[in-house]
Amino acid sequence: MEALPLAFTTGWASGINAYACVLILGLLGRFAGAEDVPTALTTTPVLIAAGVLFAFEFVADKIPYVDSAWDAISTVIRPTIGVIIAALLSGEASTLQQAVIATTGGLVALLSHAVKSSLRLAINTSPEPVTNIAASSGEDVAVASVVALAAFHPEVALIIAGVLLLLGLIGVYFTFRFIRRGFARFKAWRDERVTPVTGSSAA
Repeated sequence: MEALPLAFTTGWASGINAYACVLILGLLGRFAGAEDVPTALTTTPVLIAAGVLFAFEFVADKIPYVDSAWDAISTVIRPTIGVIIAALLSGEASTLQQAVIATTGGLVALLSHAVKSSLRLAINTSPEPVTNIAASSGEDVAVASVVALAAFHPEVALIIAGVLLLLGLIGVYFTFRFIRRGFARFKAWRDERVTPVTGSSAA
C-alpha cells in the first residue's frame, strides 16, 4: 500500500493544520511535479480556498484562547480533511485498501489534533502571548517541512511524523501531570490558610 505512508503523514499534518496541509500538497502537485498528490488538490478553487483559510488560521492560532476556540471548532474539520486526503490518495486501490488508508488518515488526524489542542490549552495557562506564537510558528514549520518531504519521500516522512506524534503524546502526558500537581499544591496551600481561621472561629 504505497499510499499508506503518505496518508499517515498527511493525517498527522491535517490534525495540526489541515489547510496548510492541503495548500502545500496542492502547490507541490501543481508546480513541483509531485506525482503522488491527487489532482483534485491542485485545482485553482481548492488552492484559493485553502490559502484563505490558512491565512485566517495563521492569525487565529497565535492568539491566546482564540487558538483553543479555533481548535474546538476544528475538532470535526481536521479529521474530516485527513480522511478526504487519505481517500483521494488511495486512488485505484481495492475497496478494503481504500477503507484502511482513509481510516488511517482520519484516526491519525484526530489523534494529532487532540495532542495539539491539549498542549495549546495547557499553554494558555500562561498569560503571555509569546509562547502561543512560538508554538504556532513551530507547528507551521513542522507541517510545511513534513508534508513537503512526504510528497517525494513518504517513507521517511512517515517516520518523522510518527516520532513527532509520539513526542506530542508524551508531552501531553507530562504537561497535564505537571498541571495536576500544581493544582494539588495550590489546594493544599489554600486549605492550610483556611483551616486555622475556621478553627479559631469555632472556639
